[in-house]
Amino acid sequence: MEIVKTEQNTTTLHTNAPLVLENGEILDDLSIRYTTYGKLNSTRTNVVWVFHALTANSDPIEWWPGVVGEGEVINPDEHFIVCANMLGSCYGTTGPKNSKFPLVTIADMVTVHKILRKHLGINKIHLGIGGSMGGQQLLEWAVQEPELFEKIVPLATNALHSPWGIAFNEAQRMALENIDPSKGLETARAIAMLSYRSYDTYGKSQLDVDQRWDHFSASSYQRYQGEKLRKRFTLESYYTLSKAMDSHHLGRHYGSAEAALKRIKSEALVIGINSDILFPVHEQKFIADHIEKSELKIIDSDYGHDGFLIEAERLTTLLKEFI
Repeated sequence: MEIVKTEQNTTTLHTNAPLVLENGEILDDLSIRYTTYGKLNSTRTNVVWVFHALTANSDPIEWWPGVVGEGEVINPDEHFIVCANMLGSCYGTTGPKNSKFPLVTIADMVTVHKILRKHLGINKIHLGIGGSMGGQQLLEWAVQEPELFEKIVPLATNALHSPWGIAFNEAQRMALENIDPSKGLETARAIAMLSYRSYDTYGKSQLDVDQRWDHFSASSYQRYQGEKLRKRFTLESYYTLSKAMDSHHLGRHYGSAEAALKRIKSEALVIGINSDILFPVHEQKFIADHIEKSELKIIDSDYGHDGFLIEAERLTTLLKEFI
């Protein structure tokens, strides 16, 4: 196939071959929505593959300002930037239209990334980077193909999803199942926000100092975040992707998560957020402890799990030292 080499390109790759999922079910038609920035250099050694998190899309300049874009540490003047919308999403890649969509896993998402890599003619990836669910995909791919990435940066992520994380996701799915669809997604997002931020985050940004007895800032903030997601995302994809996140376990086919991580040959910069309660820093330490060529850095942030998206300046400093 012809390799796309444009300064900026968002398109959809349609494939005719069936996709066999990890659980044996089959998707007959597959579409992959992806965005590229920059150009492949003559030696094809400047590829940066960005993996997005739960409700983001294939355009990292849109959702990761200060990290990806013109003049940033990951930029189209130097890098050929690739970001694919994950399987099961509602932003162009094949995803659910109803409750009949099969269970997909992080490994299935990686299978789709491999199809796109082959289409683009990429044999080596200079840098893979992703946070949260994006980091799960990055690690899964680095385990499956240990020689593919020269460097990897998994942020605020884990080697297997925790009972704590699964419990948060299940509470959200209960809202999706038992509340009117127009409000279920809003409620699920409000629950999720409690895990994305922290006690201190709410204390600093939503504290009411006028001694009111109702209509609290924290209450309106939760409703605002729920309404905002409902307007741009679908209940079906949210349900599907939360199940996929719960499925994450690097050791499923390798005996243990430790054994799986030891397969990775890439240089790794593992980054955690000190206030992250959803993916606490001991999970990143576990990753770094079992990748041979790795270092662990912790960002001090008041923003909890969302710090990997918000602390662009601190993240940029770490990335510049690493790449």
